[in-house]
Amino acid sequence: MSATLTADVLQDDLAMLLARVLAVANKRARELDVDVLQSFITITQSYKNGPSWRVNYGPKEYIGRRGGDLIIEVDASDIRITQVLRGQ
Repeated sequence: MSATLTADVLQDDLAMLLARVLAVANKRARELDVDVLQSFITITQSYKNGPSWRVNYGPKEYIGRRGGDLIIEVDASDIRITQVLRGQ
């Protein structure tokens, strides 16, 4: 699916922040051999140690499965990965 980003979208600070967060998390997930395109991805905002985003990569067919998720936490202030967790 292809879409042209309009000027108002490019000026949306939150949208651009999330794009950068997801790009950094996707890169690390691929380095850890996660098939990003075949993952069910959720993003959660957190404030426990300052603003950050948790990107969770799980299986698309998650019913009846346990564990195996990859969680990457990205600091919102400098788009730096602060934590990587793997489910068992």
